[in-house]
Amino acid sequence: MTDPGGAPLPSLDDLDVAGRRVLVRCDLNVPLEDGRITDDLRVRASVPTLKALLDRGALLAVCSHLGRPKGKVVESLRLAPVGARLAELLGSNVTALDAITGEQVEAACASDDPILLLENLRFDPGEEANDPAFSGALAGLADAYVDDAFGAVHRSHASVVGVPERFEDKAAGLLLAEEVGVLARLLHSPDKPFVAVLGGAKVSDKLGVLDNLIDRVDALCIGGAMAFTLLKARGQSVGRSLVEEDRIGEVGQVLEAAGSKKIEVLLPRDVVAAASPDGDADYATVMLEDIGDRMGVDIGPQTARRFAEVITTARTVLWNGPMGIFEIEPFAAGTRAVAQALAQATDAGAFTVAGGGDSAAALAELGLAGAISHLSTGGGASLEFLEGKDLPGVAALRRTTT
Repeated sequence: MTDPGGAPLPSLDDLDVAGRRVLVRCDLNVPLEDGRITDDLRVRASVPTLKALLDRGALLAVCSHLGRPKGKVVESLRLAPVGARLAELLGSNVTALDAITGEQVEAACASDDPILLLENLRFDPGEEANDPAFSGALAGLADAYVDDAFGAVHRSHASVVGVPERFEDKAAGLLLAEEVGVLARLLHSPDKPFVAVLGGAKVSDKLGVLDNLIDRVDALCIGGAMAFTLLKARGQSVGRSLVEEDRIGEVGQVLEAAGSKKIEVLLPRDVVAAASPDGDADYATVMLEDIGDRMGVDIGPQTARRFAEVITTARTVLWNGPMGIFEIEPFAAGTRAVAQALAQATDAGAFTVAGGGDSAAALAELGLAGAISHLSTGGGASLEFLEGKDLPGVAALRRTTT
């Protein structure tokens, strides 16, 4: 398994963990409402690596962030509810600690308790600051390190970068290995035709991905609010739709590059247009030239059919970002159409990948999360990988200790 850095990553098979305490960086950053997990995808995704380590005789010290407490203890962001769900999935007791470092944690890690869960890493300001003292305290808890938190490997935080640099015995977990392998396949050896479907609000978030995919894809289907910046760059009327005026020049260069390489760029021809971006506003499906002073809030049915035709005839499909404001039912049809087309492509033998929280939520809502080849657990990390960046947490696994 390799990543954009080009070097192989150490795997679990490279580690001798029997009877040793292993610090496992997971991504257990799940949504909570009144102490209840509303989507446990990331918890479930962590289980295979934890079970593999337990089967090898390891003692675990699991760590993760949750939310954005900004270096302070926030009671509603404690990891205990996540620990309870993890225990159910593992079928084993999980001891949830109320601290990250210190004497109590050191004593627990020195015991024979098989599964410990440290408190929310971001309760300590040293995590996001990649503080050497905090990294040293975390590293001192264990004999080996495993990173399975793909959703965090683009962050230069202590548990992601500072800690692994202190270990000789370290490896990528099964989830991280799979994510890197899947995304590397998209960049380096996709079956053709390869179609990328991109959506979401801001084209600025995906300019790097567009630049890097132009040399790799056969077609781009672009929806969501980001499409309107591209449409305006083509000189088309977009009404009051969201446009990043300062990105029109860069977007124009992307479109020019795609044209020179004969890459088809599909943009909305018809849209759901509304007076405002909320469910109470009047809305109608119109051709783009008839948008008037309204704003686009979803791709229209003609565009959805065009996108679906391209998707269902592809051999490789990447989807990142919704086609409209899918949280509002009248503006969700385009996103649903893409999700259904992705499932159909998978049934026809295509390799399909979806990334980003909104895409995952749409698939889950439709009961299609298991109907595609790979559902990525890290939106930001997958985008940066697809830009060709060497992610800090992945690079740290390759580096030897100094």
